[in-house]
Amino acid sequence: MTRVGIVAKPDAPRAQGVILQLLPWLATRGRVVILEKETVPAQVDLLIVLGGDGTLLSMARAVGDLGVPLLGVNLGGLGFLTATTLDEMFPALEAYLGGRMEIEERMLLAARVIRNGQPLCEYVALNDVVITKSAMSRIIDLSVSVEGRHATAYRADGLIISTPTGSTAYSLSAGGPILFPTMDAVVLTPICSHTLTNRPIVVPGTDRIEVTLLADQEVMATMDGQVGVGLREGDTVEIRKAASRIRLVRFPQKDFFSVLRTKLKWGER
Repeated sequence: MTRVGIVAKPDAPRAQGVILQLLPWLATRGRVVILEKETVPAQVDLLIVLGGDGTLLSMARAVGDLGVPLLGVNLGGLGFLTATTLDEMFPALEAYLGGRMEIEERMLLAARVIRNGQPLCEYVALNDVVITKSAMSRIIDLSVSVEGRHATAYRADGLIISTPTGSTAYSLSAGGPILFPTMDAVVLTPICSHTLTNRPIVVPGTDRIEVTLLADQEVMATMDGQVGVGLREGDTVEIRKAASRIRLVRFPQKDFFSVLRTKLKWGER
């Protein structure tokens, strides 16, 4: 590893100071540092992401299929993905250079909107694809198919299609299950469903999921809560497992259950 990229949340107050510490530390170890956010994923062997989970999510989509490992350093709050603390940053980098860190691969979702039988746009998501009503919209009507077979219809405020990584994000808040992050599966979690029998369901990650908007309503499809597109009646959002995977760097001893206990106080309340 010779080239290291650094990307920081723009408004993080501590980011500049951290970068100023990283630059000489990496330079003394013979590493070339790249700070240009727009081109950094294609030029580096490791990407250090300073900020919170939102910053890492945006960089995960930018990395795409390049296979660049990401080390998320938490400068914010909860931080499920940016699980490395600021105090742990230099020990983590030292361990990574010495080959003592683990690289965990996580699945991505590829979502495309089909309108009048033609692809309109396509995105990838690390956490989730969310189909939800606009602020003043009424309950929305959705039809869901899995592998071309009709599965169910939803009358709800929306629907979350989540990766295992995203199962501890919006899906969890809406009552969805926690999935081990390296699983090959997708969770469908309705948001405030008006049918009591509608419950979250886990389907194989290899299955194609199609969600069709059945009525003329103000509805958005958003990816990781950061990018999105407005939907029209008859539009279908097709969700598949993406061909690429994201590689996250972590301490071997900081497994998923320790993160749950630390971040959610899991098992304590």
